[in-house]
Amino acid sequence: MSTGPVWIFSEGIGQHMRFRIPHLAIPVVAAAAVSACSVPTEDGAINDPYESLNRVSHAFNKGADRAVIRPLSHAYGDTVPSPVRRSLSHVAAHLDEPKSVANHILQGDVESAGHSFFRFLVNSTVGVAGLFDPAAGGFGLERRQTGFGDTLAAWGVQDGAYVELPFAGPSTERDFVGLVVDVATNPVSHISSDVAILNTASAIPATLNVRYEFSETVDSVLRDSADSYAQLRLYYIQNRQFKLNQQDPDDTGHDPFENLYDEIYEELYDEF
Repeated sequence: MSTGPVWIFSEGIGQHMRFRIPHLAIPVVAAAAVSACSVPTEDGAINDPYESLNRVSHAFNKGADRAVIRPLSHAYGDTVPSPVRRSLSHVAAHLDEPKSVANHILQGDVESAGHSFFRFLVNSTVGVAGLFDPAAGGFGLERRQTGFGDTLAAWGVQDGAYVELPFAGPSTERDFVGLVVDVATNPVSHISSDVAILNTASAIPATLNVRYEFSETVDSVLRDSADSYAQLRLYYIQNRQFKLNQQDPDDTGHDPFENLYDEIYEELYDEF
């Protein structure tokens, strides 16, 4: 969810919004919806039948980033000390952890589900409600973020077409459905109204911090690229292929996408 255009800002907040949809029905509806996604193209080609509409959305997102998100992120980064920004970002990541536990279970990865559960437990207690991350530092429990888009991929659902929507940002049909399910079913958002508010509020500083920390990278993509839309699309698709292939490498353990993009872009997109 990495950062420059408005989609980065909205993605962080969007993950913490609440939808009033029966929880058990959501995965069924999502699977049915994604099964109707666009037919994939030949291997190696990007499936982008909505390019003309996507470019309109991209222009809007760039304008919103230039006018609002980038200035806010620099004001935030220049005035708030790094340790404070880091702690506030930890809270957002911490509140997202139960979603990862649930999706690891749906993917049949019991070990990662237990890993993420104990990480949440440690940071809830020793980490002072997620302000700090002793789980990674002292307990060796690094973050294993996942979501329903990854779950759909594990179930064999194809990417579908590439999409970029205002405030939703770059995605695919499958991953956009996954995001909607994540928003609707994140367990933390349904504990209480106070926790739901905290969940939403914590996304704002976390997102601004990511935009600030990766400012040069994002600016180079949005402003220095000959075609920022094509560049952003390429990095997003490559990142998704890389991440999913790490979860499901070939029989030899080789990841054919491991050299497709710079490490900084992997870090940038993995923030959300």
